[in-house]
Amino acid sequence: MAKLSKNSPVSLDALIPREAFEIKDQPERNMGRSILTISIRDLEESSFFYPFLRKPDFQRETNEWDAAKICEFIESFLDGDLIPAVILWRGSSHYFVVDGSHRVSSLLAWINDDYGDGKFSKLFYDGNITDEQKEAAKETRKLIKEKIGAYKDYQSLTSQPGQFNPKMLERARNLGASAISLQWVEGDAMKAEESFFKINQKAAPISETEMRLLLARKTPNGVAARAIVRSGNGHKYWSDFTKEKQDEIEKVAQEIHQLIFQPKLSNPIKTLDVPIVGNLSSSDKLELILEFINIVNNISTDNQLGEDLKGDKTIELLKECKKVAQRINSSDPSSLGLHPLVYFYTQQGKPKIGSFYGVVSLILHLQQTKSWSKLIKVRKDFEWVIWNYDMVPQLVAKKSDALQARELVRDFYLEVITKLSGGIDKKNVITEIRSGDKRFSTLKIPKKADTGEIVSKEFSRETKASAFIREALPGWPVCKICGGYLPCRFNSIDHITRKADGGLGTLKNAQLTHPYCNTTYKN
Repeated sequence: MAKLSKNSPVSLDALIPREAFEIKDQPERNMGRSILTISIRDLEESSFFYPFLRKPDFQRETNEWDAAKICEFIESFLDGDLIPAVILWRGSSHYFVVDGSHRVSSLLAWINDDYGDGKFSKLFYDGNITDEQKEAAKETRKLIKEKIGAYKDYQSLTSQPGQFNPKMLERARNLGASAISLQWVEGDAMKAEESFFKINQKAAPISETEMRLLLARKTPNGVAARAIVRSGNGHKYWSDFTKEKQDEIEKVAQEIHQLIFQPKLSNPIKTLDVPIVGNLSSSDKLELILEFINIVNNISTDNQLGEDLKGDKTIELLKECKKVAQRINSSDPSSLGLHPLVYFYTQQGKPKIGSFYGVVSLILHLQQTKSWSKLIKVRKDFEWVIWNYDMVPQLVAKKSDALQARELVRDFYLEVITKLSGGIDKKNVITEIRSGDKRFSTLKIPKKADTGEIVSKEFSRETKASAFIREALPGWPVCKICGGYLPCRFNSIDHITRKADGGLGTLKNAQLTHPYCNTTYKN
């Protein structure tokens, strides 16, 4: 398992449940009677406070803090340092955290020994906790044990004080008197929501993607994006739909997630079995999937479709995305079996998001024009060109954004297909394209990777990945029909002489092909 960096985020999202913010016909309350502080005991599961604590259903994931920051905050609480007040709003039956979810969740994680892999998290994620999340939890627990001690140790202090050091005894006394200050938002749900967005755009601004999803949280593309990124687990933004539709959303979302993000990408690359999309941060994953959904379903603005009240539109969008993901690389008969490394990575093994958007756009074009055969006929040389002459970074730079460059990348790929179809030698294709289309006239042939000045005797991860790819890819199996590279997990065994023509199921009559080449193109 790859070791995480010191700044790897820790998932605390399961510790405060979410609840819908919109509370209608809420009676007026005397806010002067609300409590002004909460103690550590108030956050225990058996208290009268924690069971009623919630965060808004549109709240971003509580996963911004790393192990060091969580540990530092708990230390500050134990040592009686000044901690900013947590801001709450009182709904009809719950206390909603408007600001301070990371602070409260950190204490809850300490109390329950749940840093993303404990009792609450296992229930929240239906047991599907990623290796990265488990490793982050392990590192956090280790740091907490070294610098602070577990909460259960402090609970044992009163009965066994002699077994603990003076620092822990001092902190235990502080625990009995320490409390977190509370501020309360007065007004209705609309006022509380306004306060949430205003506060959360100050000290720790919500990312642009998160803001888009928060504002589009009830749209079908917003719900679908959350479902895919979390593989149908976590907070169920689709919980208002019928059980049957919830199950279908989770099933399709899990399938899409696996097709796009599995297997996990090792660093450095030591296998050609890589995912379509490599390791990304949570926010980058959200952005990529939201854009993927919008591109596939021709959605120009996030709120274009309005709210999805029944779930039908969400399911429709997911199914369209599944078709495209299957077309890229799967065992489905429609699958082109695009080798992820060739199409979506650099020769140094770095993921290319611009290529992902471009290939999705290319697939939609080929589907609309029913011109799959044009690609298949020249696929071997097409892959040679895009691998040896990687123009995507230059095309993305022209538009300053991978998403905005998707149509330019698509058109470049189409030009490559057209030139190859016209008999242009693969080594001359780029020259022909540059001279024939002003959009591509400034493209430069990429030079071989320059390792630059060597300052260490050790190989870098990039060098290790490059060396492996250089040695492994040239000898990798290719489709016996089109000549394109075969992906690692998804291929088809084809009869060289068709069964209809008397071909037998013998080893001599078997060949490896892409699913589409076997089931459709050949016939």
